[in-house]
Amino acid sequence: MAHNNMLKVNGTKIKSPSQMDLSLQDISSADAGRTQDGLMHKDRVAKKRKIVLSWNGVSREDAHTILNAFKNEYFSVNYYDPWDGQIETRTFYSGDQSAPVKVWNVNNKIYSQVSFDIIER
Repeated sequence: MAHNNMLKVNGTKIKSPSQMDLSLQDISSADAGRTQDGLMHKDRVAKKRKIVLSWNGVSREDAHTILNAFKNEYFSVNYYDPWDGQIETRTFYSGDQSAPVKVWNVNNKIYSQVSFDIIER
């Protein structure tokens, strides 16, 4: 996705991710499941957004800025929601974050990728 600043976190624009995969997940009650006759009893209690974010070839400064934006337990994210067809602001939390190093020497300090999921609260 090539749009500049497609995300705002807690009101602050952050560098646009190299990839942003959005999904809408059903949350079912603890009683949901299949009965012995094979019928599924879904018992949906909510629908929640999940966004998989990744930035490729990230400098140490950008890695710090990105990871710092998502460091709180919960944070507000402003983004275009394709299900609602408009810009939305929702509260999310972060899954495990990853920042594998690509090269780290005197001239270059680059992470191959910074990536993590954010899940709607």
